Amino acid sequence: TGKEDVYVGTADFIGPPESHDHMGMFCCSVFGSVAMAAEFEDSGDDYNSLLVKSLADRLVEAMAEHLHLKVRREIWGYDNSENLDAADLHSIKYQGTRPAPGYPSLPDHALKDVMWDVLSLPDSIGTQLTDSYAMEPPPSVCGLYIAHPDSFYFNLGLVARDQVDDYAQRQGLSLSSVETSLDTVLGYGPSTYTQ
Repeated sequence: TGKEDVYVGTADFIGPPESHDHMGMFCCSVFGSVAMAAEFEDSGDDYNSLLVKSLADRLVEAMAEHLHLKVRREIWGYDNSENLDAADLHSIKYQGTRPAPGYPSLPDHALKDVMWDVLSLPDSIGTQLTDSYAMEPPPSVCGLYIAHPDSFYFNLGLVARDQVDDYAQRQGLSLSSVETSLDTVLGYGPSTYTQ
């Protein structure tokens, strides 16, 4: 059997406090690129506007990758001898994972609310969160750092009604708000949504 035969959740890779396991949160943003791109657009220069947006997106992704490297090697130091080339990094040959809300293993964008509260992101770096969980400025990424040596990226798959009921109860949220948040992974149709 392979990893595709295993049913896991992100919490499976976080040990109890006595395990000295590591889990953290991060957010990276590039400020100023939106205004710069708008200036190019206003002057009719769509090409340079697109270049600025593309560069900002690449910079924020590179920032997240570099910070994760520093966490693995220096800040937490659980893999301080890591020496991977770009191909190995892209193949995720490092220890640990960096899942993000809205991606297959963490489909609930509402988890960003917790991250924004814990990290005080509007005050600490200025990154805002819209009502629909988009990050402002747009060239922003956020996620979790998980150090567990057996952690891997996975697709949560479709969730059943009993799982959604349990999640809503544990989060202290209404079933309808959780169904809205998990709309893309619900394993049951909209005809059964709570109104």
